Amino acid sequence: MQLLRLVIILMCSTTVLHAQDDLLGELSKQDSATTVPVAATFKSTRIVNGHSVETMKKKHLDFRISHRFGTLNSGAYQFFGLDQATMRMGFEYGLTDKFMVGLGRSTSYKVYDFFGKYKLIQQSSGARNIPVSVTLFGGTGVATVNKELEFQDKLYYVAQVLVARKFGERLSLQLSPTYLYRNLPLVSGDEKLLLAVGIGGRFKLSKRVSLNGEYFYTAREKNTLTAPYHDSMSFGVDIETGGHVFQLHFTNSLGMIEKQFIGETTGTWGAGDIHYGFNISRTFSFDKNNKRKKSTDQ
Repeated sequence: MQLLRLVIILMCSTTVLHAQDDLLGELSKQDSATTVPVAATFKSTRIVNGHSVETMKKKHLDFRISHRFGTLNSGAYQFFGLDQATMRMGFEYGLTDKFMVGLGRSTSYKVYDFFGKYKLIQQSSGARNIPVSVTLFGGTGVATVNKELEFQDKLYYVAQVLVARKFGERLSLQLSPTYLYRNLPLVSGDEKLLLAVGIGGRFKLSKRVSLNGEYFYTAREKNTLTAPYHDSMSFGVDIETGGHVFQLHFTNSLGMIEKQFIGETTGTWGAGDIHYGFNISRTFSFDKNNKRKKSTDQ
């Protein structure tokens, strides 16, 4: 009887193991047959100053306020730069899940800027393995501070190809080749056309906190300038608190649009020309179906 019981137990165990193997095999086939997009390569539409590959969701509006204070080396009398402030206020809206538009206004040179972003390729795994995400960015702007200039002389144009990859749950990196054209540069002798390349990254410390950094190299003939410009470099921390994203950072760039932080950065880290700054992002949803679904789930 004991032998019979042992045989029955072994047969049942074998059956269960075969069933588990079959189930795992089916799940593996389903995973390999399904394309899974990679989400949240970056937490925001910005890394620090520069745009990330992320776009706003359809019918979602992002209200964004950005501040840059004076330089840390301005001394105690200027409260290490906090007595001075430059601001940009902007709105970004998702027309579709892949295409968004935005506009903003900066106090520096009273610039109005307009842009569009389209997510061309999204990183994914499974049946269709795509190693990177690619987003196209294009924008223009007009500086209204100098009323004596012709309107066309106040314009600039910028185009970028944003290429990023998320390496696991913690690390994301991005490359940003950039075309920047100014109809009339601020400094006599500066080039109208600037080609630059940016590299940025994000490292998650926790579910809601990450370290961010970016650097833009500008290919310009520095010996032609009567006033030197420098490459932009920035580091910061992203903190998510539900509907808000707070970005706190240090940068040698005062401006918050591509024309300014890529083409017109006058400070250097080595000289202490470092600006403390922050971005505050608040997202609003105008998708009634999404709101109704959330209400039902609750």
